[in-house]
Amino acid sequence: MEKWDLYDLHRHKTSKQIIRDEQLQSDEYHVVVHICIFNAQNEMLIQQRQPFKNGWSNLWDITCGGSAISGDTSQDAASRELLEELGIQHNFENIRPHFTINFARGFDDYYLIEKEVNIDSLQLQAEEVQAVRWASKDEILELMKGGKFIPYYESVISLLFDSRHQYGSIHL
Repeated sequence: MEKWDLYDLHRHKTSKQIIRDEQLQSDEYHVVVHICIFNAQNEMLIQQRQPFKNGWSNLWDITCGGSAISGDTSQDAASRELLEELGIQHNFENIRPHFTINFARGFDDYYLIEKEVNIDSLQLQAEEVQAVRWASKDEILELMKGGKFIPYYESVISLLFDSRHQYGSIHL
């Protein structure tokens, strides 16, 4: 049973919690994290979701992500999700998200890190991940066009690749 802390419109934590899959009220929000790992060849580590996974089954996705559980900070959730899904340990304690995208029911924090990862040594979470691979931006966009990747906005995929070396929206 997964519990989420709830937040208000301004991302202030409330005293309320909810169990995953319960209906949120119109003024309740939760925190989600996504982590994108890039290598020196300008590729992102992507994962293929299990065929039995609810939502976007069998599709490729960015490195990893998930909801913050009760008591998690965004950084705690990022560290936990990366370890659970891929077996990668990474300290997010002094890292802030590169950006946050608001969605209908919450706040989605995106962490962009550079890390050389040997995909053969990863410990994939059997309940979530069936495969991983490295992919360039163009390969990801092709997978999207073929209906084999979660249908993010193409501009978001470009933003992930373009923003990975710095914070902010101005190219320096």
